[in-house]
Amino acid sequence: MSASKTIPRLAGLDHTLAFLREGYQFISHHCDELKTDIFAARILLQPVICVRGSEAAEMFYGRGHFTRQGAMPTTTMRLLQDKGSVQQLDGAAHRHRKAMFVELLMTAEAETQLVHLFRSEWLQALDGWANRPSIVLLDEANLVLARAICGWMNVPLDGKSDADMAFELSSMIENAGSVGPAVLMALGRRRRTERFIEKLVTQIRDGKTAIPADAPIALIASHRDFDGKRLSESAAAVEILNILRPTVAIGRFVMFAALTLQDHPDRRAALHGADDARYERFAEEVRRLYPFFPVIGGKAKEAFEWKGHPFQPGDWVLLDLHGTNHDPRLFRNPEQFDPDRRLSWRDQGNDFIPQGAGNARTDHRCPGEQFTVAIIREASRLLVEQMDYEVPEQDLSMPLSRMPAKPASGMILANVRRKTA
Repeated sequence: MSASKTIPRLAGLDHTLAFLREGYQFISHHCDELKTDIFAARILLQPVICVRGSEAAEMFYGRGHFTRQGAMPTTTMRLLQDKGSVQQLDGAAHRHRKAMFVELLMTAEAETQLVHLFRSEWLQALDGWANRPSIVLLDEANLVLARAICGWMNVPLDGKSDADMAFELSSMIENAGSVGPAVLMALGRRRRTERFIEKLVTQIRDGKTAIPADAPIALIASHRDFDGKRLSESAAAVEILNILRPTVAIGRFVMFAALTLQDHPDRRAALHGADDARYERFAEEVRRLYPFFPVIGGKAKEAFEWKGHPFQPGDWVLLDLHGTNHDPRLFRNPEQFDPDRRLSWRDQGNDFIPQGAGNARTDHRCPGEQFTVAIIREASRLLVEQMDYEVPEQDLSMPLSRMPAKPASGMILANVRRKTA
């Protein structure tokens, strides 16, 4: 092993306020400043090593050096993953649990089913939007997605409205990067949703529902882990939420797609009547350009060196997802929207990483990218080919200090109606 290099350090005792102030740009800003892809800092008074770039992504995802356990603030973990989830597992246990998600989510049949439900729910909602002076697209997309994914998973909403389910799921996303009373309220909503799902799991196992045995919710309820034991009711509920919540999170990308069409009217004209491949390239560039997950955290499981820099067991590491997607070494003119980059989730590489790097089948990369791209593709087609609307004056500013980021207005559309031939 070569002589170890010292990891550059930011000046100052703690950098939490700088991280909150700079948000998505924190790691890249200081990497550029220090002329490095790795530096040490302190966040929440804890030492942390920040890295960016495709080589850092390969190191973080592809070599088994890291665990996700203890790698993010407790409230963020509880809202986005929770204890006992697949993201918190390692090694053979992780691969076994992950295989369940791969089999559920990464098939052409599953994609077709979900897209069909999404389109149907969108068009039905569109008729209602036409009776309102305006809509907030993010909120409406979240509701449509909640209806579609609950339908696909066969989650009956007995005793809970679809609007309540959408609000509870979106609240987990909206407050994951926040502090204060709003987080406590979001945690309370999550627990309410978990209890609702746990009750469904118990009813499925007791044969007290009419849910088919091959429905996704039933398959998770009956899943046996690497040790041969069935998931606890709480763990099964967490994993069911790990499909429901991220699917509703795609509403952000739907909003960003509409924002792109507004900012680039030439793209709208180019898409009209286009095939899936062109719409998919559009969707992938939306995923690359716009802020979704800022960083992903891990804790080193072992001592190792990367490019001569030493890591010790327990080291906390943050990989810059947003900065890697905007790295000019990887993407020419990275701040420009360019669907001709021909990016694809199918490549499973380490440069285009809006939802993680590595291989979704074996690593911690999100297995829901296929669903994500398909939904953005279909939503873009609906916005272009099925709808007329106006974009009134509004606050579309999007400070990158807010995590997760969004335009202040949530993207208001006015006078929404179906296109006429």
